Amino acid sequence: MANTKTALKNLRKTLRRTERSKAIQSRLKTLKKRAHEAAGAGDPAAAKAAASAYAAALDKAAKTKVIHPNLARRQKSAFSKVLFAQAQ
Repeated sequence: MANTKTALKNLRKTLRRTERSKAIQSRLKTLKKRAHEAAGAGDPAAAKAAASAYAAALDKAAKTKVIHPNLARRQKSAFSKVLFAQAQ
């Protein structure tokens, strides 16, 4: 257990950041699932909108260091390949 004031403060900060990160990661998973469902449904407009929302959320998560920037790039690239394959 933390013994000093600074250690207690750091513990509180860690708990707040962990809670925020979990919420962001959960949102990313939901957006990814929605985007894949939209791509599989065959509606190009819905798929494009879902992909845009997913990419924006990935960029924001990477900017705030919730996920690594390379992970965001890799996931956006992989999903764009899925969209392109669906369009063909």
